[in-house]
Amino acid sequence: MATDREYGIVLWGATGFTGHLTAEQLLRRVGVDDEVRWALGGRNPDKLTTVRHEIGELVGPSADGLDLLVGDSDDEEFLDDLTSRARVVCSTVGPYARYGSGLVAACARNGTDYCDLTGEVHWMRRMIEAHQDTARESGARLVFTCGFDCIPSDLGTFFMQREMQDRHGVPCSKVQFRVAGFSGAASGGTIASMLTMMEEAEKDPDVERAMYEPYSLNPKGEQSGRDRPERASPFKDEDFGEWVAPFVMAGINTKVVRRSNALLDYAYGSDFSYDEAMLMGDGPVGLAKALATSAGTAAMNVGMGQGWLRQVVSGRLPQPGEGPSRQKQEKGYFDIRLRGEHPTDVAKSLWGRVRGDRDPGYGSTSKMLAESALCLAQDDLAAEGGFWTPASAMGEALLERLPAHAGVTFTLD
Repeated sequence: MATDREYGIVLWGATGFTGHLTAEQLLRRVGVDDEVRWALGGRNPDKLTTVRHEIGELVGPSADGLDLLVGDSDDEEFLDDLTSRARVVCSTVGPYARYGSGLVAACARNGTDYCDLTGEVHWMRRMIEAHQDTARESGARLVFTCGFDCIPSDLGTFFMQREMQDRHGVPCSKVQFRVAGFSGAASGGTIASMLTMMEEAEKDPDVERAMYEPYSLNPKGEQSGRDRPERASPFKDEDFGEWVAPFVMAGINTKVVRRSNALLDYAYGSDFSYDEAMLMGDGPVGLAKALATSAGTAAMNVGMGQGWLRQVVSGRLPQPGEGPSRQKQEKGYFDIRLRGEHPTDVAKSLWGRVRGDRDPGYGSTSKMLAESALCLAQDDLAAEGGFWTPASAMGEALLERLPAHAGVTFTLD
């Protein structure tokens, strides 16, 4: 980690909706110059000035001391200068396949740590293949998916594995992730990223393979295992006693969790299995809800795969930069149930929960991202240069930070 840089953190994309929320959280957590010097970055100086003023008004301490770094995401000279001045760059600018590649390359070249909110599997794989060797050489630690996708999944699994090891001295052979409830909608940035993936998949079979192969984010030569592609139909989950439906983010989250296992030298076991779904309830009502949810998800996937329909629908969905009111964010929440299976004695299996006190797409995501950036900037982490997941780079440190500062808790039932 570079320790002699001008800035501890540069928040890139601070003028976007989630960027604004992340800036608020950073100001709330570390002020302007107290614990870590940080700056706001983006394309538009007037909007950056407005964000700086607004977060100061909202949080309390003046933010006037924050520097503003203005430039374009396709300007290589600017990105080299930016990343050479920062220990960590925290990016909220998506779709990342469209706007993020140059920044990742610059971080890898200049030994600068990086975190973001991407869920674009094909782009992550592309960046890993292109810059892993450079990042190893420079010492840059690059961590994708530091928001709702995929911290509850990735850290939740890490937590369950830790607890199983502490209690029984073995890893969970399987972890099941079940969404019990949430309040909030997908962000405009997340929707834009999903639409970009669908566009690219239509043109490039490699993109489609990256999206659907269960182990596509694992290191080369390690892209196989027990798990199959995510189920698209509802089924009765006997372990939870409820009908379940597909979870829309499972195609991203599951791949990140499996990559974590590989990067942790298969601490979860070489035959570890992981899956995600949404709990719909039991009996005929639960079945009806599971069928309806599955049908809706399937229709969305088919529709978004058709270019002409994607164009029609995309204009009616939330756009990047848009988001819910502060009141809706504060009333939002998420509640995830986890089951970690003991490898030889089912009676010793563990049950856990991951809960967030804000809506998953904005309020909780911005706090998780801010803590990830601070973790990279401040904590003594064992991870060396290369591309990591939240759990493999920051597992124990984030398990301490998130309950204390982000309203995200990990508990056993």
